[in-house]
Amino acid sequence: MVCLQFLSATPTGQRLRDLANPSGFLIGSITRSDFQSVDSGNYVRVLNEEFNFVTCENAMKIDATEPSQNSFNFNDGDATVNWAQSNGFKVHGHTLVWHSQVPGWMSSVSDLTSAMYNHIDKVMGHWKGKIYAWDVVNEAFNEDGTYRSSIWTQKIGNNFIDLAFQRARQADPDAKLIYNDYNIEPVGAKSTGMYNMVKSMKERGIPIDGVGFQMHLTDSGLDYQSFADNMARLAALGLDLYITEMDVRMPDSNRDLQKQATIYSEVMKRCVAQPACKGVKVWGIVDK
Repeated sequence: MVCLQFLSATPTGQRLRDLANPSGFLIGSITRSDFQSVDSGNYVRVLNEEFNFVTCENAMKIDATEPSQNSFNFNDGDATVNWAQSNGFKVHGHTLVWHSQVPGWMSSVSDLTSAMYNHIDKVMGHWKGKIYAWDVVNEAFNEDGTYRSSIWTQKIGNNFIDLAFQRARQADPDAKLIYNDYNIEPVGAKSTGMYNMVKSMKERGIPIDGVGFQMHLTDSGLDYQSFADNMARLAALGLDLYITEMDVRMPDSNRDLQKQATIYSEVMKRCVAQPACKGVKVWGIVDK
């Protein structure tokens, strides 16, 4: 988790959202469904002071929104969306189709394509006009750049990604449609497999607006030039780019916070230097 400690003293310098807002840059964080009731209001204070963009950690995932077939629960997601709208935040929906946190009933349905369509229709329809961007498909690649075997590939095939994006565009034509994954930041086997997929999607007219780099890093950081090169080739396809889940994990034995800060800084420098990079979101703001 990123270390933004809730100190009693008022932070000095400009707030992140004040720096971001004039240019339309998005700076954000994930939230838990109970975020308004933790830390005696400090959590909400930091959100409001620092950010303009928010994602639910779990409340919009498949098992949370459709725990049993065609029976939907939007309560936790509604709480975040309503709060965001009241406080001038854009919302990033996460996620419509993923190999993990799939409810058990999906494994037994005879027509998973129809079930996927219904899920996309109902979830996107419920929040239509309120979600800036959706992670339509999440984590579909192996480290070697091949497609991950999942319930979706086994029952539908690799074209489940095309089908999901096409259905998402129909469900909410105004929402930005994102492919999101981890370990795709530098140029390599996994990012090239993903690049080839989104390039093919663009060439074939499959609706996709952007790519999300999860950016889960360790204290070893990242090849920043390779990250910049990777962004450049994706930007050349006409895609918007987002850092969606950034954290920098530090070992308990050596919590070098200056080193951690430097990694955040180096990533941010590459993002703001690339016009296609529209925003950065951290995977949480509490480090207890």
